[in-house]
Amino acid sequence: MHYDVFNGDADGILSLLQLRQLDPRESVLVTGVKRDISLLQRVHANAGDTVQVLDISLAQNLLPLQHLLQREVTVNYIDHHRAGDIPQSPLLTPHIDLSADTCTALIVDKLLDGQRRLWAIAAAFGDNLLVAAQRLAAELTLSDTDVAFLRELGTLINYNAYGHCVDELHIAPAQLYRQLLAYPSPWAVREDLASPFYVLQAAYAADMLQLDKLSAEYADDYLLLYQLPDVPWARRVSGVLGNKLANSNPNKAIAIVTNNPDNTVMISLRAPINNRQGAGEICQQFASGGGRAAAGGINALPVQQLAQFRESVIAYYAHC
Repeated sequence: MHYDVFNGDADGILSLLQLRQLDPRESVLVTGVKRDISLLQRVHANAGDTVQVLDISLAQNLLPLQHLLQREVTVNYIDHHRAGDIPQSPLLTPHIDLSADTCTALIVDKLLDGQRRLWAIAAAFGDNLLVAAQRLAAELTLSDTDVAFLRELGTLINYNAYGHCVDELHIAPAQLYRQLLAYPSPWAVREDLASPFYVLQAAYAADMLQLDKLSAEYADDYLLLYQLPDVPWARRVSGVLGNKLANSNPNKAIAIVTNNPDNTVMISLRAPINNRQGAGEICQQFASGGGRAAAGGINALPVQQLAQFRESVIAYYAHC
């Protein structure tokens, strides 16, 4: 039996899409909302089974990974998040790149020699790696119209991944992956007016109208912080809002704080575009926090620690 384990955002979905369009196979899909990254614990594989892992931190999945290897399961692991100590095993093939200017789909693109590069460009746009995406688009001499579409496609797929649970998403990630797999290229997605692109485009437009109600909770030379209410639309737009603010304030860290129903908050932190470091390091100081250099998050921060988090961000970027 084969398992495909992937983050439910644009990077995870479009990484797997590249692989399976070139190497189709029957598989058990294991995925979820963007923040659901402890996915390997849901894989109950046995000796002789194979597992493809995409876009989830190895450090966050180390124990279940070790258990899979002990059960003689073969694992191929492709990711760009914090890895920690990578197990040494002939059954594990790791492709880990922690560079701030890459994502899992771009790692896959290199492994496949660019055979499905249009999907990788869309994924890079979705992960807000605008420079890397534009560079690859220029190599393909794509028109401005085509580049704009790939950017919107990646943004919409990424937007769809944000929510407290799958029921809050417009399309479940596994379903969205299966739908997109039927299209040979992003251009076919654009041509089909019934494709998930247009479903998500309409939903995105409706959710984005809500942003007019929001204003910054805190702002200084180093940090711009927005706090969102405990409602589904707020969770869905949190990633897009963070990217928009980061792109328009390249010298500031961006924190999106979303209220949870249990007196905690969920935090998404982006390092300044012009100083892509430290986000994961800052978030790791708090329970349920983690990430990479350019972006990090905390799933459930007690509200009484929010001021401490804010001061940690300001102190870090004021001195680097």
